[in-house]
Parts: sequence; C-alpha cells; structure tokens
Amino acid sequence: MARLLPPETAHNLTIQALKYGLAEVASKIKCPSNAGVTLKNSKLKLANRIGLAAGFDKNADVFDAMLKLGFGFVECGTVTPKPQAGNPSPRVFRLLEDEGVINRLGFNNKGLDRFVSKISASNNRIGPVGVNLGANKTSVEYGRANEDYITGMRAVWPYADYITLNISSPNTPGLRNLQYIDELRYFLDEVGTVAESMCRYEKFCPVFLKVAPDLEEEPISQIAKASLEAPYLHGLIVSNTTVSRPETLKSPNKAEYGGLSGKPLTNLSTKILKLFAGEVGDRLDIIGVGGVSATEDVQSKLEAGAQAVQLYTGLTYRGLNLIKELVSFQYETPSNK
Repeated sequence: MARLLPPETAHNLTIQALKYGLAEVASKIKCPSNAGVTLKNSKLKLANRIGLAAGFDKNADVFDAMLKLGFGFVECGTVTPKPQAGNPSPRVFRLLEDEGVINRLGFNNKGLDRFVSKISASNNRIGPVGVNLGANKTSVEYGRANEDYITGMRAVWPYADYITLNISSPNTPGLRNLQYIDELRYFLDEVGTVAESMCRYEKFCPVFLKVAPDLEEEPISQIAKASLEAPYLHGLIVSNTTVSRPETLKSPNKAEYGGLSGKPLTNLSTKILKLFAGEVGDRLDIIGVGGVSATEDVQSKLEAGAQAVQLYTGLTYRGLNLIKELVSFQYETPSNK
C-alpha cells in the first residue's frame, strides 16, 4: 500500500506510525542463540548482526522503535549542524522493476540541536545507536566541512554509541572530495585529535568512516592505509549509494541523477567491501551495506569480510517482515564454520 504513495510521503507516514506505536504491536523476534557479536575494534555489542542504515531515521525520531522491531543496532542521521531543506523535490525515485531507489535528497534534516534533544532523551536503549554526521552544503562550498564534522562530534559524543563520518554521499557537491588522499589524511587528523580528546574527558565512543562504492583499486588502497594510520578510527562502513548505473536497469527512472541503492548496488558494494577487507584485515571493523534484501546478501557480505551489515532500501520492497527473516537466520561466520 505504501508503494502507491510518493516515496517521501510513504516514508514520513511510516515514521509517524512508528512514533505512535507500530513497533509495540509487532511480534517479538527470536534470534539464534549465537547471534550476538562484539565487534573487535569498536567494542560494539550487538544482539545480532543486522542493523538499520542511516537515512531512515534522519532526525532520531524512531531509533528505539526500530530496535524493538529486531534490529541489532540502528544508525540515525545524516545530521548536519544547521537544519537544511535539501535538494528540490521530486528527489526520490523508485525503480520498481529493479528493486532499487535513486535519491538526491541532499542531507535534508532538522539540524543538530533538535537531533541532540531527541537522542539525549533515550535512557533505556536495547541496542547500540549510532549517529551519522554530515556537513552543511554551504560549509562544503566554503571549505569548512571539517568544522561541521567536529561540531557534530562534540555535540553527539555523550549520547552516541558510535559515530559515522559520512564523507561519501553523492548528493552534496564536493563532499566526496574528502576521500582524496591528501584531504582525507588532513580530515582524519583533525577529527581524530578531537575524538581522542572527547574520549579522554567524556567517554569511549568508536568512530567509523563511510566510503563510496565508486572507487578504483588504487584509491581503495590509499583510503585503507590512511584509515589504518588515523589517530582515532575503529571501522569502515562500506558503502554509500552509487552514481554508476548498471546496464541491466529496466526502470524508466534509471536516468534520474543521484545515488542508487537497493538490489542494483548489491554486487558492487560487496566487491568494494571485499577489496577494503583485503587491505585492512581485522585491524578495522567493517560494516557492509548496499543492496541487502535477503539472507544470501547478508551471507555474501560476511564472507567478503564484514562483521555486521546494514539495510534500508530493502525495507521499501520487502517491508518490516524482512527484519524478522534476516535476524532469525543462522549465518555462517569464521567463528562458527
């Protein structure tokens, strides 16, 4: 029924339903007895390996509800210091024939102050809640993106179970330039210094870097090396949406510009994940995201080197029952093979 509505309208109605009790009436999900995992570097304790990706709960409205629905962890955001409307509508397009979505939202969110008021009010979480940080469009334009990430880190640090630095969205012009090796090293040094200080005077909070799938092998190697050398970085989230367009796409919406997610991203994101895993080994945690809509997608990302996965677009086509299907499955991992 939700797919009969415009994508953003459907999403907003889902958020409202979750705020007013949808999670309370959902059946409790039973996980396999060995489903829990503690990630080595970040020390995150997950009830299961299936997480909700950033983008669904941009303003920290329903993370408790999504944990109750069975997710092992939830990532809120992307949040920027100042509220921003994002790009003009229409800006979200379903690719029904391909089970994909193209979005060019542009970090639309209600801003850091409102976000912190929401996430700080939760005292009894049943799982880890991460915060995905971004930079305002004007900050990127004027070369002040680093300042926005530092502002965000300082604001959410006391309330986040982990923080993700999102430098890989294709919908803020210039943002992906932070993945260029010289800019990346400077960025990681700056945010790392702040993170170490916050850890010393506030609490331990792991930090992840979210990377794009549109990378060649040499940049992947450079990013991996810089990440390993970073003063305070615990993991990678691989990957964001792609600006590429597979030739197999059938939907008439395939020509829309923006980031492509869902099934058309599955193979590319897993390939990039495997390349990063080959570079960093077990020295950084890896969370795999991109095109997860079935148990075999989870299994392939675990085999490629991820310790946990995230999904979002899969819910658009499979609904909330997908959570139960993925969480209740017995996956093969290095520890239980």
